[in-house]
Amino acid sequence: MLTARYGIQWAASCARCRPLHTTAIRSNTPTKLHNILSGGPAPPVQIKRITGVGIELADGLILPAACIFLEGQIFLWDVPPTLTSSWGKDKFHVFELVVPKPEILLFGTGKTTVLPPPSIRTYLNSVGIQVDVMDTWNACTTYNLLAEEGRRVAAALLPTSPRSWRKDGDVVT
Repeated sequence: MLTARYGIQWAASCARCRPLHTTAIRSNTPTKLHNILSGGPAPPVQIKRITGVGIELADGLILPAACIFLEGQIFLWDVPPTLTSSWGKDKFHVFELVVPKPEILLFGTGKTTVLPPPSIRTYLNSVGIQVDVMDTWNACTTYNLLAEEGRRVAAALLPTSPRSWRKDGDVVT
């Protein structure tokens, strides 16, 4: 009985104490928000927007046809402007050669999401790369986010309006 009485007195005296579930000290003055992603260098390649002309980078460069973003570099990608069932693993051979391999490949398939042939996904998974297929706009947005987080990400992007690279460097519309 004596223990119960002291327990009740202790609980009554702690009613003025701060509850355990509230660990933050509250103040009425506004605090400054802190960006936890800032402080590090910006990713070498960032996509600013997608237009009818092509993919515009943060530095103003416009890529009018298919391209690959890999390890902070941009590569022109000589593929048909639209995804077809005739695509084979030879279109993705560059990912077998690169070291270190990206954790994930964002495959932007143009204006709409088009699933690639299963053989492509199987091939990329066999070389240790996860594939995420989406439309080019979402692939660019996801690429920017993952690159800013410092992840090893690659993007293979088809244009929203089909165009292809010519061997002499001119773009064909």
